[in-house]
Amino acid sequence: MNFLIDMPVTSRAVNRLIDAGHQAVHAASIGLESARDAEILAVARAGRQIIVTADLDYPRLLAIHRAAAPGVILFRGGSYTDDEMLRLLDRVLAQSNPLDLEHSITVVDRARVRRHRLPIDE
Repeated sequence: MNFLIDMPVTSRAVNRLIDAGHQAVHAASIGLESARDAEILAVARAGRQIIVTADLDYPRLLAIHRAAAPGVILFRGGSYTDDEMLRLLDRVLAQSNPLDLEHSITVVDRARVRRHRLPIDE
């Protein structure tokens, strides 16, 4: 799988994903540290990347545009240490089918993982 790590997520996630056999890049390393969410969505869609973020705007933008991609892994439920975030990311990857991640919003918190298939119906 191919991932774009958004600014609120630890850059350590890049190495963690690469070590697990995936492709990953952090937004800051490709000049997107100040990019608007819509721009990051466009970059991820073009690169067939799954966005990993803690930014709650992505589901809204995907719903407004009835977009079927890119997939988003969204951390919710407060602030996380880098180690907590990495453990939760490991859990998501262990429990998920790649196609589900590519075409869903996967909401992660300390207690559970929920998935909403894209596009989001109103």
